[in-house]
Amino acid sequence: MRLRRLLLRYYPPGIILEYVQGGEPKTRSIDLLNLRPDTDAVALVEEIRKGEPLITASCKEHVIHLVRRLQEKLEGKEDHKFYLFKVLRAHILPLTNVAFNKSGSRFITGSYDRTCKVWDTASGEELRTLEGHGNVVYAIAFNNPYGDKIATGSFDKTCKLWSTETGKCYHTFRGHSAEIVCLSFNLQSTLVATGSMDTTAKLWDIEKGEEIVTLSGHSAEIIALSFNTTGDRIITGSFDHTVAVWDVSTGRMLHTLIGHRGEVSSAQFNWDCSLIVTGSMDKTCMLWNAMTGTHIATLTGHSDEILDVCFDYAGQRIATASADGSARVYNAETKKCIAKLEGHGGEISKICFNPKGNRVLTASSDKTARLWDAATGDCLQILEGHTDEIFSCAFNYKGDIIITGSKDNTCRIWQ
Repeated sequence: MRLRRLLLRYYPPGIILEYVQGGEPKTRSIDLLNLRPDTDAVALVEEIRKGEPLITASCKEHVIHLVRRLQEKLEGKEDHKFYLFKVLRAHILPLTNVAFNKSGSRFITGSYDRTCKVWDTASGEELRTLEGHGNVVYAIAFNNPYGDKIATGSFDKTCKLWSTETGKCYHTFRGHSAEIVCLSFNLQSTLVATGSMDTTAKLWDIEKGEEIVTLSGHSAEIIALSFNTTGDRIITGSFDHTVAVWDVSTGRMLHTLIGHRGEVSSAQFNWDCSLIVTGSMDKTCMLWNAMTGTHIATLTGHSDEILDVCFDYAGQRIATASADGSARVYNAETKKCIAKLEGHGGEISKICFNPKGNRVLTASSDKTARLWDAATGDCLQILEGHTDEIFSCAFNYKGDIIITGSKDNTCRIWQ
């Protein structure tokens, strides 16, 4: 094994090793999820060296330098105020979803007009329209971190795979017997998963354009799905009140997470693949052991349905968004509520952390999006201007651009 180079990964903090083994180029990562600005970098690198043969004495100083760069990034003071940069009248008919590529240089919008549009964030210009679906384009995604492909899932029961650069349709995935309402790429960008109202999810091979396996076992619609970071597991959340954990290579159901008393609204793995968080119409959020499928904790406090849940990048905090108009932040380790985000005048349908994990963004039916301090729950900024409910919001990877999508049929870019 020969080390070729070291790369920084800011979110979540880590160092990527590029090396050659048996003539083959390979990569692996050292996750530094617990890194703090005051961590002793020299001692940490000594600890890393014990378990990582590629980090030799000769590159020790360089690794210490990289760790310190990560610490500087963590420490950076943030008083970033977001200002409205562009209002885009994206489609004639209502929008369904918006999504960024990793850098935030491009974003996509799906619509009832049966198209997906690709936009340049910096200029606000429409780059291309992806046409071909016979019904509403509902679920959309880039194959981040690469961003060279786009998947669109439609009420026409198909999923299409497109080239970001040319707009060419590579494949049309057929096989579902009802609307596709959620989809996701694995991080390795070899598979796309689709979830449907037909109660099944399907995994498709991106290169070959073929179905690999159908995940059957739910008794109602699948409305959420998520791969883990290593790509060997996928979870599906269903209106049958359960979440299923599947083995990606075999399509076998490994665990059923039973405990919710209402439809599941969202489900997600944390970064190191050890935990799963689920949100439900039963007003609770549940935490599960991803390996065993056992229930760890129920996070209570909301007085109405939970519409969205998410982990921060490092998997140390959980945020919940509810129809009761409030959001909450919990510590994933202690399971304690550390902040209540109160102030919206309507239900919150979407919630996300910024990449650094110190800010939370919420989108509400009160026509505003809000930016909050994740540690204190203080509202830092209200993003106003939409004239109807906001159903979608997202940060780019650097955390310095926000996009919001609304029923007023506009997207707004804030930076």
